Amino acid sequence: MSEVYFANTRCRPHRGMVAKLGELIDRVGLSEVVARKDLVAIKTHFGEAGSTAFVPVMYLRRLVEAVKECGGKPFVTDAGTLYVGSRSTAINHLLTAASHGFTQETLGAPIIIADGLKGHDFVEIEVNGKLLDKVKIASAAAHADALIVVSHFTGHELTAFGSAIKNVGMGLGSRGGKQQMHSDIKPEVNPERCTACAQCIRWCPAEAISLKGKGKEKKAVIDHEKCIGCGECTVMCFEGAIAARLMTDLGVAQRKIVEYAMGTLKGKEKKSAFFNFLLRITPACDCWDFSDAPVVEDIGILAGRDIVAVEQASLDMVNEAAERDIWGEMFPTANWPAQLEYAAEMGLGSRDYDLVPID
Repeated sequence: MSEVYFANTRCRPHRGMVAKLGELIDRVGLSEVVARKDLVAIKTHFGEAGSTAFVPVMYLRRLVEAVKECGGKPFVTDAGTLYVGSRSTAINHLLTAASHGFTQETLGAPIIIADGLKGHDFVEIEVNGKLLDKVKIASAAAHADALIVVSHFTGHELTAFGSAIKNVGMGLGSRGGKQQMHSDIKPEVNPERCTACAQCIRWCPAEAISLKGKGKEKKAVIDHEKCIGCGECTVMCFEGAIAARLMTDLGVAQRKIVEYAMGTLKGKEKKSAFFNFLLRITPACDCWDFSDAPVVEDIGILAGRDIVAVEQASLDMVNEAAERDIWGEMFPTANWPAQLEYAAEMGLGSRDYDLVPID
């Protein structure tokens, strides 16, 4: 049974939430996770332009300080998005982060967009999952020596809830990896958005794409007999003309996210720590350009070394606060337990936990 440490939101002089986070850091045993000179990725979500509920910068700064105290070299990171938004390239991502207060000056550590300028920098990692043999993990995260995962617990239309597993699985998959998780349907070209730039042709490893037509009618066309479903065309089309298509079986998506989380954490099983922030718990994730009203009152911060245990404890506490299975009610087709069941089955951690309040 894994220990999950919990700090509630009740505060007093010299005992605010940042101070409580410091105690959680000690209880988790960060000094066992981070060795001297380790390059330490602190994974967070900088928030889409317009959102306001992401984990604030002061918490990230406290974690940066803790890594430095252990002798590590921290950097704060996230990877690019599959959709066309304010974080689809590293340049826009950094500008969005800065607009939300995340800079090297405020954090005390550099910000690195983990999958490079256009989301094409990744490392293929073998996971030998039931759905995927290999996964495409953002290179900066893959090459880091240790990983600290800072997750804002929210709802999510694909997985019912979004937290640590989604943060390291979907969040640290490359753009091609995100396509792989989102879609099992070979992509189609939207001719109304296609500009015939041929970028997709240059990146297609199967030579399955060509331009058809003349003049303004020239458009990209995908030969589905040659297409291998790798998602590179979707990744490299910045016109949004080859968009990801959601799976009809959400369970497949959840299992793929788990297998991507396995890839992110491979080799870092004893070099990772997880901090779930159950604050401003919104019904939709921070990838949207807005943040809706919270579905329950603020609960606190959970921390641990077992990603599955921290997730299970988070779900239990939110449902307890709501006095019902709120995620099952809001997203009945998503079947939220499936993600944790599969994660436990694949050895990511245990759903059994011992909750340890720090005050």
